[in-house]
Amino acid sequence: MASLKISIITPCLNAAPFIERTLLSVLEQCGDFELEYFIVDGVSTDGTVEIIRRYENRLHLVSEKDPGQASAINKGLKLATGDVVAFLNADDCYAPGALAAVAAVFEDPHVHWAFGKCDIVDTHDHPIRRLITAYKNYHLQRASRRRLLAENFISQPAVFWRHSVMTEVGFFDESEYFVMDYEYWLRLWQKYEPMFLDRYLASFRWHEVSKSGVGFTRQFSDELRVAERYANGERLPILLHRFNYCKIVTIYTLLAWFRKMTCRCGR
Repeated sequence: MASLKISIITPCLNAAPFIERTLLSVLEQCGDFELEYFIVDGVSTDGTVEIIRRYENRLHLVSEKDPGQASAINKGLKLATGDVVAFLNADDCYAPGALAAVAAVFEDPHVHWAFGKCDIVDTHDHPIRRLITAYKNYHLQRASRRRLLAENFISQPAVFWRHSVMTEVGFFDESEYFVMDYEYWLRLWQKYEPMFLDRYLASFRWHEVSKSGVGFTRQFSDELRVAERYANGERLPILLHRFNYCKIVTIYTLLAWFRKMTCRCGR
């Protein structure tokens, strides 16, 4: 039996501080699977491409102008030939052994998409925001479509799906900036029940200039809008999502304020 082929897409633009850690976390995966790796660069000007080219014999590099992140991901997905696909942003990383665990799960032909745990790390790879991670893990272990409509607890770097489902579900919505992944998970769940892998598959990097770091209010507002679109008239999940929106915006605002005050006191 031929080994499973996994295609990973990394969209990037001016990611020099993190890109090497990201691509090594992919290239150093080992196990009974074949790896195909695409990095889709939007013409970086900070040395990102030069770093990637050091590993060019082990990956596929596309460097050309694009309209944005979702477009870059879709470009990579359309080039991918793997049985299973995923995207990993240029500042995130896979955990050792993650892809071997994913390959084992997808040997079951009834698994169409799957997600696992994901921790949050800082610029130096140190785990942070452990309470948020624990909160998400609680919901992951009890995952349902209604629960996802009420709150987005799935961490994007830890999600994988079969290439074949894209013939039914399509590609990422390029009109979405902050929540293209959340919108896609809800679309996938309309067709297939996911598999939960009870292990850490990836690390999400939080830093000052990350999309989530600078635009969390817009992100959570967009998640509510997308949930309302997919609720199909279900009122309770949306009421819960509105409550969760207020809760999480308050928490993230307080975290930002605390971080700012800590920086001031440290001067």
